Amino acid sequence: MVRLATEPYLSQVRRWPPFGRHILAQFDGESIVVYQAYRPAIGHFAASQGYFGGEFRLTRMSWIKPNFLWMMYRSGWGTKAGQEVILAVRLWRSAFDEILAAAVPSSFAPQLYSTRSAWQRHVKQSSVRLQWDPARHPSGAKLERRAIQLGLRGEVLARYAQDWVLDIEDISEFVAQQYEFVRAQDWESLQTPTEYVYPGIGNRE
Repeated sequence: MVRLATEPYLSQVRRWPPFGRHILAQFDGESIVVYQAYRPAIGHFAASQGYFGGEFRLTRMSWIKPNFLWMMYRSGWGTKAGQEVILAVRLWRSAFDEILAAAVPSSFAPQLYSTRSAWQRHVKQSSVRLQWDPARHPSGAKLERRAIQLGLRGEVLARYAQDWVLDIEDISEFVAQQYEFVRAQDWESLQTPTEYVYPGIGNRE
């Protein structure tokens, strides 16, 4: 059994917003869970040691995703090469808020930047990239709601890798079990991590 809180998917989907840009996540007063997928060498090291090291490279941008089903879509439920180990990474909530505050949209947002060149300067200087993508049904079908992913690099990635982590759990076995229900289109049996709309976050793009 996973340490994550889980609920039947059909119970949760009734309370989730059907459209708009929302951060769906598992969180409490002090922490929030984000997901990443890695090849075994990196994923097993992180889960066993409680931080990112070994073959993990700080020179590359690393993307975190607070929405479980969006991570499942990107990793093919852990079946894609190099994404076999699914990690649930619990961070300090204050750290996640710091990441959000530093984020620069991955595409030009005229409501935030006066010119495209101004936005490009911020992109080059920022250690956090923000991207909104279509949220996904467990089957992979595109939804009207948007899901967030955050790309980390430089100093922010270094702090994420070791200083901000509270817990790292390998949930690959849980993912494989739930994928069987997805393949059978047995939505009544499908369990997903409990997620609610993360509060207090303005539209960043």
